[in-house]
Amino acid sequence: MTVTITRLYDDYATASQAVLDLEAAGVPSQDISLIASNADNWYDRKAKKPAKIDRNRNGVDDRTEGAEAGAGIGAVLAGGAGLLAGLGMLAIPGLGPVVAAGWLVSTAAGAVAGGAVGGVIGALTQMGTSEEDAEIYAEGIRRGGTLLSARVPDGDRARYEAILDRSAVDISERAEVYRTSGWNGFDPAATPYSTDEIRREREANVARLP
Repeated sequence: MTVTITRLYDDYATASQAVLDLEAAGVPSQDISLIASNADNWYDRKAKKPAKIDRNRNGVDDRTEGAEAGAGIGAVLAGGAGLLAGLGMLAIPGLGPVVAAGWLVSTAAGAVAGGAVGGVIGALTQMGTSEEDAEIYAEGIRRGGTLLSARVPDGDRARYEAILDRSAVDISERAEVYRTSGWNGFDPAATPYSTDEIRREREANVARLP
């Protein structure tokens, strides 16, 4: 039996590293999905790739290293070459422009077509996420975050959750922050965040870190 585990990250780079960690731990690329806000235009439309991630400072993109090690990042919509080749841009009501890849994307698209509120919310609830948590995840994407979902064997759930929890957002705490500012739930008709709003949101998130 498989279960879906989902986490929110404040930026794409952090989520991308979490994907690498999942891959290294044995989660197949086709069982990982990623949806990242592109409201601040971090994704290079012309080159069709994000900025290089080089956490070990060896001059090689970490995602390329992962792929060369036999663990392509994320699930590709068309299948085959890893997350970088599969990343695509789309607009989701209430979220604005996003960059995404993987099985959750097609599920979200189907949820939109079927009239499910928010698309992403409909997809997540279909996977077993509570509607309350799904709304928080969707709002997190709207405010510049990145959502990562993985289908894993139920028996290994705790091990994979520990990997994802290393740098994930505590959504209970984040929801309280949202509500304090007047947020009452995800609104697919809301105006997507601007680049400046995304920047301020991320600065506030960093300021709240212990």
